[in-house]
Amino acid sequence: MRLFLKQTVALFFVWGVYGQVQEEVNPPSNIKSIIFKGPTEDQFPIIQIGETITMEFDDLMANEQDYYYKIVHCDYDWTPSDLLKSQYLKGVDNQRIINYENSYTTLETYSNYQFSIPNENVRLKVSGNYVLEIYNNNYELQFSRRFVVYKDIVQVGATVKRSRDFNFLNEKQVVQFTLNSPNFRLVNPKKEVKVAIIQNYYWPSALYNIKPQFTIGDQLVYKYDQETSFFGGNEFLLFDTSDLRAPSSQISRIDVTDLYNHYLFSDTFRKDNPYTFFPDINGDFVIRTLQGQNASREAEYTYVHFSLPYKETIGLDDVYIFGKYNNYALTDENKMAYNEENGMMEATIKMKQGFYNYKYVLQGEEEGIRPNAVSGNFHFTENNYLILVYYRNFGDMYDSIIGIGSANSRTISN
Repeated sequence: MRLFLKQTVALFFVWGVYGQVQEEVNPPSNIKSIIFKGPTEDQFPIIQIGETITMEFDDLMANEQDYYYKIVHCDYDWTPSDLLKSQYLKGVDNQRIINYENSYTTLETYSNYQFSIPNENVRLKVSGNYVLEIYNNNYELQFSRRFVVYKDIVQVGATVKRSRDFNFLNEKQVVQFTLNSPNFRLVNPKKEVKVAIIQNYYWPSALYNIKPQFTIGDQLVYKYDQETSFFGGNEFLLFDTSDLRAPSSQISRIDVTDLYNHYLFSDTFRKDNPYTFFPDINGDFVIRTLQGQNASREAEYTYVHFSLPYKETIGLDDVYIFGKYNNYALTDENKMAYNEENGMMEATIKMKQGFYNYKYVLQGEEEGIRPNAVSGNFHFTENNYLILVYYRNFGDMYDSIIGIGSANSRTISN
């Protein structure tokens, strides 16, 4: 009896860990500049089976440590699926990353690691949600990233509309779409089909569990207003440190200590200002340098100095610099501190040379994260929306992805 109880507790423990939602884990301070993408330039891998995803990152310890990768298949809700590894992988994961090089002629030394999937050791067999996990040689999880594999079976047509809610007429955008499946039979679409809608490839923005309003033949129609609405936000701020020695419209001055220091012009609160369009890359970043040929190994790390005036809007909330460069994490490194001498919120972040998008967000104990409290919400803002279509037939062991769609608010209409 005692043995049975021990086994039962052990089984419940394993199920509890295994059944957890696979959130993205952000890395320790020595790992930076994680680039993870598919065939496109967007750092959000969405691939069909057989296409390539690539991962690249730097280790500032520069001691050529061994790193390994593992692949986890997940269901619609990002809990691990019931599939065995042999059912979703051809080959074996838990492989060492063998392609790495040390930085060359840089003030900050680092080791740059790169690998791609599929490779000679492993390839993917089924569609769905996946998590890529990176471990060190002590088998400690360093970080993880989500990616998506789909089959192009159904067609998705999407548009972006202005909200019809008068309370948010000038602040929200609504995604309306249809699913067409002329060659794929859906017997019970309200139970078989699920969708996720994501703004600017930012997973915490995703909307789930949205049922089709109605069907017309082989078409599922999603023409909601409130259920598929997003706050528009504002265009991201930007800077470019590709040229180490050149001030620009974003960089006020440059000096050199142990590393280069780039001081950005102070930013302002844009919430109450009229909307102004200027192109951005929706929070993303691109590593590049004018001082070398190979940005992966020759780009410098520099100290980038941010500043924002303190206002009553902030109150006792924490202020963070927010962007894809650190996977939108809120950490001590990108948290701003108040400078009593000049009345500014300030932060200094070590970042690799390149072109970056960023914005300021507030976090308080009561309201949580307020992503647009500083920048404001505008229905004119250019945003990209991704629609993922999941399918599980009766008796299936996992949620497959049978189609994707996208829409951009540049073509927003009433």
